[in-house]
Amino acid sequence: MEFMSMYGLFLAKIVTIAAAVGTLIFVVFSFGQRNSEHRGKLSLIDLGEQYKEMQREMQLSRMSDVEQKNWHKEFKKKQKAEQKLKKQQAKSGTMVAAKPCLYVLDFDGSVDAHEVTSLREEISAVLAVAKVEDQVLLRLESAGGVVHGYGLAASQLTRLRHANIRLTVVVDKIAASGGYMMACVADRIVSAPFAIIGSIGVVAQIPNFHRLLQKNNVDIELHTAGEFKRTLTLLGENTEQGREKFREELNETHLLFKQFVQQQRPSLDIDAVATGEHWFGTQAKEKGLVDAIGTSDDLLISEMDKYEVFGVVYKHRKRLIDRITESITQSADRLLLRWWQRSGKPLM
Repeated sequence: MEFMSMYGLFLAKIVTIAAAVGTLIFVVFSFGQRNSEHRGKLSLIDLGEQYKEMQREMQLSRMSDVEQKNWHKEFKKKQKAEQKLKKQQAKSGTMVAAKPCLYVLDFDGSVDAHEVTSLREEISAVLAVAKVEDQVLLRLESAGGVVHGYGLAASQLTRLRHANIRLTVVVDKIAASGGYMMACVADRIVSAPFAIIGSIGVVAQIPNFHRLLQKNNVDIELHTAGEFKRTLTLLGENTEQGREKFREELNETHLLFKQFVQQQRPSLDIDAVATGEHWFGTQAKEKGLVDAIGTSDDLLISEMDKYEVFGVVYKHRKRLIDRITESITQSADRLLLRWWQRSGKPLM
C-alpha cells in the first residue's frame, strides 16, 4: 500500500514538472512569435516545371523497367548537353532570348476581403521585376463582400494596368458583386461555362430589436452629432427618414459600382447587366461580361510553351493560436459540408 502511494506521488511530481515545462515552452514560443518580425514570406513556384514533372511521371508509369532505364539515361544525357551549351554560350557572351514570364496569382475572397493584404504584397513583388512583355494571370474566386475591401482589391489590380502589364482574370467558380468588381479591371476575363458571374448590385440588411426591448421595458439611448451620423440602428427605434437616407446611400454606392464597371468595360450595356442578377459563364459571355469560356487549367497549360510560368504566393506568419483556430474552423466547415451532402440537398 505504501509502495502504491509513493508511486502515485512520483507520478504526480512527473506530471507537474512536465506541465510546468510545457507551459514555459509555450510562453517562450508565444513571446518569441509576438516579438518576431510580423512580415510574411513570399514564395515563387515554377508551375511550368511542376507540369513537366507530372508529365514525365505519367509517361514513365506506362513504361517497362527496361524502357524506364533507357529513358532516364537519355534524359540525363539531354540535361548534360543543355548545361554544356549554356556554359559555352556564357563564355562566348552569346545572349539567348529568354521567354517572357507569366505570373500566376490566386485570390479566394471572403466577405471582409482580408486576402487583399496578401494580394498587395504579391502585386508589389511582380511590379518590382516585371517587364512590359510579361503578363499576370489571376485565378479569382469570390462571391463579394464589403465595399471598401473589394474596392481596395480592385485598386491593387489597377496598379498592373497602370504599369502596362497585361492582366487576365480566370473564374472557375464565382466572381459576383465585389468579385466581379475585381474581375472587370482585367484586360481579359475568362470564365468556366457554369461559373457564376455578375451580381452588379448592392445589398444591406440589419435586424432591429427595438420592439422586443420595448416590450421588456428596456430603454436604449443613442446620441449623435450630425443629422445622419446614424441612419438605421440595431437596438433603437428606426425612423422613416433614417430608412430613406439608408436607401439613398445604397443607391449612391450602386451608382459608383456601375460607373466603375462601365469605365473598365465601356462596351457593356450597363443598365441591362447592373440589375443585381447573376449569370452562368456562357450567358455572361453573350452579355459581354466575360471575353472567353475556359478553365484556368487549360489556359495555363496552353501558355507554357510561350511563357515561363511562376506562381507568386505571399503568406503571413501566423501565431500558434491563429493556426489552431484556423484548423478548428476548417474542420467544422468540412463537417458541416459533409452533413449537408448527406441530407441530399443541392449546393450552388
